[in-house]
Amino acid sequence: MRGLARPCLLAGLLACAAQAQASLRLEIDPAGLSPDQTAATRALVDQALGALPAAFRERLDRTVVLRWRDDLPRQVHGRTRNGRVDLRRSLLDDWMSRDVRAGHADPSARAALAAILHELAHVYDRSPRGGLSRDARLLDLAGWPVRPLRLGLRVSRNDMRDRSPDAYELHSPAEFVAVNLEHFLLDPGYACRRPALHRYFASHFATGAKAAAEDCAQALPFVAAADDAAALRMLDIDPARIQSVDYLFAEANERPMSRWGHSMLRLVVCAPGRARGPACRFDLQHHVVLSFRAFVDDVQISSWRGLTGSYPSRLFVLPLGQVVDEYTKVELRGLRSIPLRLDEAEIAGLLGRAAQVHWSYDGRYYFVGNNCAVETWKLLNDGVPRLARAPLRSITPTGLLRRLQREGIADASVLDDPAAALRDGYRFESLAGYFAGLFAIADARLDLPVDDAQAWFALDPATRTAWLERGDLRASAALLVLEQAALRREQAQAREALKQRFLRGDEDLSGAADALRELLADGAYAGRPSALLPDGYGLPQGGERKGLAVAVAQDDARLRGLRDGLHARAHQWLPETQRGRLERVEANLVLAGDHLRRLAEAASP
Repeated sequence: MRGLARPCLLAGLLACAAQAQASLRLEIDPAGLSPDQTAATRALVDQALGALPAAFRERLDRTVVLRWRDDLPRQVHGRTRNGRVDLRRSLLDDWMSRDVRAGHADPSARAALAAILHELAHVYDRSPRGGLSRDARLLDLAGWPVRPLRLGLRVSRNDMRDRSPDAYELHSPAEFVAVNLEHFLLDPGYACRRPALHRYFASHFATGAKAAAEDCAQALPFVAAADDAAALRMLDIDPARIQSVDYLFAEANERPMSRWGHSMLRLVVCAPGRARGPACRFDLQHHVVLSFRAFVDDVQISSWRGLTGSYPSRLFVLPLGQVVDEYTKVELRGLRSIPLRLDEAEIAGLLGRAAQVHWSYDGRYYFVGNNCAVETWKLLNDGVPRLARAPLRSITPTGLLRRLQREGIADASVLDDPAAALRDGYRFESLAGYFAGLFAIADARLDLPVDDAQAWFALDPATRTAWLERGDLRASAALLVLEQAALRREQAQAREALKQRFLRGDEDLSGAADALRELLADGAYAGRPSALLPDGYGLPQGGERKGLAVAVAQDDARLRGLRDGLHARAHQWLPETQRGRLERVEANLVLAGDHLRRLAEAASP
């Protein structure tokens, strides 16, 4: 046995040595090259091999021949076929004229180096140990998600088109891999601009992602709506300040587009200086909502256009208070805020994905195939790899909520105690019940001429006027609050009336039409902030953020002025009946307020 052991041991050592030496080999086709061109090509090859991760070279144990060509199609820098890389010869001329001291910063040097790395990425991707362009995780991050209604099939169009380093990456998953490997290898800022993709490539090639990302800003940039719906603000969110992420569900109402509710995510952000903990739930003014919505830039919602994907789908970042008011006061819909069981790393990953989507995504909104539930599911799926393994896919907000609960991801037990849920901000009640209670108080003392609050709102405002000065202190206070709600109702109906006049093309609205279009188009910045930063790619960095803050402030001021001008002239554009109702409600509020003050003064000692 000992006699056999030594030859076997020697053979094993030789095999190990051969394996250690296995590596990518780049040979140069010298045809048509001068000695100087051959030497320059060798320098390019050496620099490319030096830029590649060791795992890349070792896994790609083959010989690749590099050849320069003059007959490639226009705008094609290189091609890879049958183990040969062909590059455009003009790149060699640029390479030879480079400023050696500038390194990758010299565009001439970078173009040639990027071209060869791009083609080698294709060679690696097609190899048995490559296959990156077929990896499900990369396809999710890149922007080719699985279709919600077709098991296993992915969308054919990539909508992560904004702030792209090279639009050619959207051509196919293979080109996405090649383009992004160029930037992963050559751009020191790639780790901060596309952090999730950088982590993916660093993990695949075992290069160590942590060190490269240490210089990145922890807080991620968003362009958010301010407390006023027509205003913008710059918002930096640090994942270390997020206590939890909730599935925020707006309950259904009778409107066709709202019959299944609405899916959103709530970020429970701690106030500055507060340690992360349960008390952050009460820092409501710092909480924000991530909401995918159909951006409607033509002043109307069309069911047909919603079915055909004619509306852009974008991720809006909204203050929690604005969302609560929108649903509970105006639409009279309740909200449930159900915590998701995510750890700190998963919350950071989800926020990072939200930032990437916010700056890059410009999708199509379909009421069935790509609605708020589908978009929210994709965000969870892409931001938290663990959730990609759970069967969460759904085309309805209620369906997504059920799946999150069934898989133990959403903790709906916070709703078990209704009083505690309201107190702790896990539920926000529709004001419909509140208005019913106020109506009952006033009705008990005044015997009002209708049966409920909704019928009271529907009365002609002049009819309500007669009752506003008849009540005692408690009844009058109730009627004042109801009249404030009636004003919101009349304002919503007035907006609808103006919209209909606008859509009919009334000549009297010609002056308003241009301003209204401008207001709506610029409002897109809250859902498509890339319009404010035309240069650069990925998440804004350094000086870009300073320029962004200036752009946001300027557009915020302009939007406010535009909105205020429209509001000032809105009354004159209303139909006479609508204008009369609105003016009567406004007068009722003054009357009710004066009556309540007189009662309060009379009651005071």
